[in-house]
Amino acid sequence: MFKKFIRGIFTIMGLLLGYIIGDSVLKIETVREIGYLSGTVGPVLFLIFISLLFGIIFYLVSPMIYNLIYDLIEYTEKNMKNFTIAEIIYGAVGAVIALIIMFFVARPLNDMGIIGSIFYVLLNLLSAVIGMRIMVVKKDDINNVITSMKKANLSKEKISKDKKVKSSQKAGKTIPKVLDTSVIIDGRIFDICETGFVEGPLVIPNFVLDELRHISDSSDSLKRTRGRRGLDILNKIQKELEIETEIWEGDFPKIAEVDAKLLKLAQTLNGKVVTNDYNLNKVAEVQGVPVLNINELSNAIKPVVIPGEEMTVEVVKDGKEASQGVAYLDDGTMIVVEGGRKYMTKTIGVIVTSVLQTAAGRMIFARPKDN
Repeated sequence: MFKKFIRGIFTIMGLLLGYIIGDSVLKIETVREIGYLSGTVGPVLFLIFISLLFGIIFYLVSPMIYNLIYDLIEYTEKNMKNFTIAEIIYGAVGAVIALIIMFFVARPLNDMGIIGSIFYVLLNLLSAVIGMRIMVVKKDDINNVITSMKKANLSKEKISKDKKVKSSQKAGKTIPKVLDTSVIIDGRIFDICETGFVEGPLVIPNFVLDELRHISDSSDSLKRTRGRRGLDILNKIQKELEIETEIWEGDFPKIAEVDAKLLKLAQTLNGKVVTNDYNLNKVAEVQGVPVLNINELSNAIKPVVIPGEEMTVEVVKDGKEASQGVAYLDDGTMIVVEGGRKYMTKTIGVIVTSVLQTAAGRMIFARPKDN
């Protein structure tokens, strides 16, 4: 059906084209002087003949043209499968831009008769293809430019926020506390904020949120649980506490590691990093960045134990060294009992001999009281 429709359209086009050509020929003075075309009937018959001739020609060649169009459509569809939607959109935009430019540049050609019009059409087609090709080839560069512009806008917003934070500090407000991933997952920051020992604003960087989301989507069930716990803690802080919280949307593209970004952000905001990561704590000290270490706070509020003090403990497992036993206080502090292996699963009195205090925790060394 469609093939017959196309054939009919081409036949009509042939008839019209034949009429136009015949009429143009009859307007030539030399042709009009020919005997049988000088009368009234002759020109009419000539127009009918030329129209029918072109109509028949177009009717006969229409299957070839139809097949050509069909092959062109198939070729286009086949090649379109190799292009993404983005490339097609960029190509279309490039073609439109090129046609708009060519409309103004090559417009004089359209006023130069048939030859000029043909060149005008060809130049438009060529410019559309070139514009489409340029946009498709350079789409990555264009995306980079657009991304850079977005980042520039984000940087301006970040600078504006940073200025607000700094001005608030000058006005006597508290120093920003930048939370790292470990302290959010740990969860004790919620209890500390709830008691009022830490004042806001709490700054949660967007790259820390990304890391939490990545952990919560992990295939490892333990990591997934830890990540989701961290996100739950953040929700609790925002919904249940009156402390000021802020999601920092900026980034440091030239810095790859999250820990390095945290330290840079703390320096930028003149704030402090809140963490319980031992290594991050040490790097921050080297770089002169203030740190609030949750583990150090936990150790600081544990009851003080001094050498010579007596306590009662239960030996629960072997120590690393021969004859050593290990016990624990209620707060989780490990006690290494020299010669305590023989008291396994028993509750005994011990005397503290020494205490080892580090940022990672506290360890107590003791000996059985009856030794």
